[in-house]
Amino acid sequence: MQPSTGDDGRLTPTPYAPEPVLAVSTRGLVKSYPGPRGTTTHAVRGLDLDVAQGETFAFLGPNGAGKSTTIALLCALARPTAGHATVAGADVLARPHQVRRHVGMLFQHSTLDADLTAEQNLRIHARLHGLSRRHARRRTAEVLSTAGLTDRRRSQVRTLSGGMRRRLEIARALLHSPRVLFLDEPTTGLDPHARAEVWEQLRALRDRHGSTLFVTTHYLEEAENCDRIGIIDRGRLVAQGTPLALKAAIGDDRVVLRTSDDPTARKVVCDLAPPDCAVTVDTGGISLRVPDGSAWIPRLCTALEGAGIAVRTASASRPTLDDVFFHHTGRSLGAAGGGR
Repeated sequence: MQPSTGDDGRLTPTPYAPEPVLAVSTRGLVKSYPGPRGTTTHAVRGLDLDVAQGETFAFLGPNGAGKSTTIALLCALARPTAGHATVAGADVLARPHQVRRHVGMLFQHSTLDADLTAEQNLRIHARLHGLSRRHARRRTAEVLSTAGLTDRRRSQVRTLSGGMRRRLEIARALLHSPRVLFLDEPTTGLDPHARAEVWEQLRALRDRHGSTLFVTTHYLEEAENCDRIGIIDRGRLVAQGTPLALKAAIGDDRVVLRTSDDPTARKVVCDLAPPDCAVTVDTGGISLRVPDGSAWIPRLCTALEGAGIAVRTASASRPTLDDVFFHHTGRSLGAAGGGR
C-alpha cells in the first residue's frame, strides 16, 4: 500500500494497481545465423516485447521480417543468440521443456495426416503429449466440440474442407490445455468464408478460456481482430499498440485525386497544401496527407478547375494499418510481400 493524505490530513492507504500477468516477455532477444563469406544474418534484432495473459496479439510484417523465427524462439524450438525470453512464466533457455508443455503451436503449413480420421489425428497427438488414454479420449471429444467438428470426427482429413482442417489443427493445438497458443499465419490459403470461420473459433476460444493468442499475419484485416499489434520489419519491432492507437498516431487523412493532368495538378496542390506536406504522384493519382481530408477536397477541386485541370475522382480516407506500416517502414505491406 502507498499512503496518501485525505481531506482531514490523515494518511490513508492507497492500493497499487496490480501488475499485469505476462504470458510472453522478451528483452534484447536476438537470433543470428552465419552468412556467406564470414557475414552474419540477423533474423531477430534486439526484440523487447510483453504480451499479457488473455491478450490477442498480432505480429504484422512482410516476408522475411522475422515473425516465424520469433515464434520458434518463444516455443523453445530454436535457441536465441542473445537476450532472454519467458513464456508462461518459464525461461526458454533454462526451462525449455516446461515452455513446450504450456504452449500450443499452429504451423503455417498443415501437418495433419490426411489418411487418418479427425479423431485419430487428435488421439495420436494427445498420446505424444503424454495424456493417458482416458484423458486423451475426453480431451479429443472436448476440442472436437469446440471446433464444431463432432459430426465429422470419423471423417478422413482428406475429405474435410480447408476451413475444417484449420479448425481441426487449432483443436489439436488445444489438446494439452496450453496457456499460450501460437498461430503462424493461421488462415493462409483459405477463402474469405473459411478465414471468417477460423477467426470465429479463435474469438470464442479467447472468450471462453481466457487463452493468450499470439498470431503472425500479413493480412491487415486479421490484425484488426487483435487487441494489440507489433509491427516487425527486418527483425526489428518498429511499432506496437492497439490498432486504433497506431492509426491515430499517423494523424492525418489521406486525400487522393485523379485529374486530366496529374503532373501539372501536383504543382497546384503543392501551392495549397500545408507547409512540409508531401504531395506525391504515382499511377494511383496525386496523394497527400492533411487534417480533415473531406474539408480539403472542395478547396483542391476549385483550385484545379480554376487552373483548367479536370478532376476525375477525389477521395479522403482515414489512416489504415497499411498506412501505419508505410509510416514506419517506408513501404506498404502489400509491396513488401507477405509470408514468413
